[in-house]
Amino acid sequence: MNRHVVLYLATLVVLIPIDFLFLGIVAKGFFASQVGDMLGEIRLAPAVLFYLLYVIGILVFVSGQAGATWQSTLLYGALFGFFCYATFELTSLALLKHWTWPVVMVDVSWGTFVTAVSSTIGLTIANWMAPKI
Repeated sequence: MNRHVVLYLATLVVLIPIDFLFLGIVAKGFFASQVGDMLGEIRLAPAVLFYLLYVIGILVFVSGQAGATWQSTLLYGALFGFFCYATFELTSLALLKHWTWPVVMVDVSWGTFVTAVSSTIGLTIANWMAPKI
């Protein structure tokens, strides 16, 4: 199987359950208390599209290069997550009247962490299942 396919699927399979655990259980009450009046029902199509595209971004900018190591992937995964989540959060804070600084801080921290971890574990799995030639 193509190494990039393995890397993509491994990263996706790691990212989704960790993110669901955090958003659905760990931080659900926090987000509801901070911006609950703005939350609606989850729309499946945009959520799926986000994950599919976000993992492509991880491969392009973080873990898909031939010289990627777990150390570089951890660092660049954290940076990619930080900048992606900060872009969304700071734009929301600038435009939405009920967005809060605590939400920004928690979500940017989470994005930094989850992207670093999922990209690094995804690379580790790909290195095991489809070693570089």
